[in-house]
Amino acid sequence: MPVNLQTDYGVPGGSRALAPEHGAAPARKQMGFFTDTTLCIGCKACEVACKQWNQLPDDGFLFTGMSYDNTGQLGASTWRHVAFVERTTRLPGQGTPRDGTEAGTMAFAPLRPAGQPGTTSLLADFVAPSHIESPVPLGPTQRALSNFSWLMMSDVCKHCERAGCLEACPTGSIVRTEFGSVYVQPDVCNGCGYCVSACPFGVIARREDDGRAWKCTLCYDRLKDGMVPACAKACPTASIQFGELGELRARGAKRVEQLLARGVAEARLYGESALAQPGTEGLHAFFLLCDEPEAYNLPPDPVVPTKHITRAWYAMAASVVGLAALCLGAVAGARRT
Repeated sequence: MPVNLQTDYGVPGGSRALAPEHGAAPARKQMGFFTDTTLCIGCKACEVACKQWNQLPDDGFLFTGMSYDNTGQLGASTWRHVAFVERTTRLPGQGTPRDGTEAGTMAFAPLRPAGQPGTTSLLADFVAPSHIESPVPLGPTQRALSNFSWLMMSDVCKHCERAGCLEACPTGSIVRTEFGSVYVQPDVCNGCGYCVSACPFGVIARREDDGRAWKCTLCYDRLKDGMVPACAKACPTASIQFGELGELRARGAKRVEQLLARGVAEARLYGESALAQPGTEGLHAFFLLCDEPEAYNLPPDPVVPTKHITRAWYAMAASVVGLAALCLGAVAGARRT
């Protein structure tokens, strides 16, 4: 689906950044990521840029055997993970050559390739439209393409507004920065692992060689110098957009409206606000999805473990009061007898 960054997102000059690359003092606003999965092409440039800038070790260069994805999941040495989700379902208006034969206005818009005077389209390139008689019947490849689509998403730490890892850390290693991101101080971490079990997304993990916990830092060192995070800087399609959260939410809402108008009925935002995701009170790295969150290996309703701790204390207090009343009743009954 062709996207014009300037008209679709209001980004001057097609830039993904809301802060200058050099020479300006870093902003002190609440910053984050908006990941538009409909623009992700699975190039993994974000993964490479993240590893290169943060000097992260490799993951063994092994394929999982489950898809074209070779990293599998986020971990202590993988702070960006591009998921490849293969589906036996077409995505109207987005990604199958046969959409136009049945979807009408949801088909790909006519394209004019460089050096070609006339227009063409992916529909005409793969399958003759239904109103054009073709002496050759559709083969198995064309029929298979009509029921297949890719979903790709560059996953990352969500930097939750209410972060379970931060609340569970006993040493104060995990802190909230002035940019709103959640940062692990490696020199303070004692490797207890409480943060690992407290993360509802399974993001943070301990490294085997030193036992300490690691995750995305939102490129805090780059933000301090007024620079864009490495992953957003390297993304060639603007799938990863970095900036002030309020503006990113406006962009996300506008993009959903565009996709719905183009026939992508499944388009939705994930974790953009506390209202949308009360269990974490909103994410500083939210996503635009075209399927249920489970399809992207995201929990449908994540909840920080400490979210219900007050209710647990009330329940325990009620149990104690009930037990005390039972004991007093038993003592009073024994005295009467």
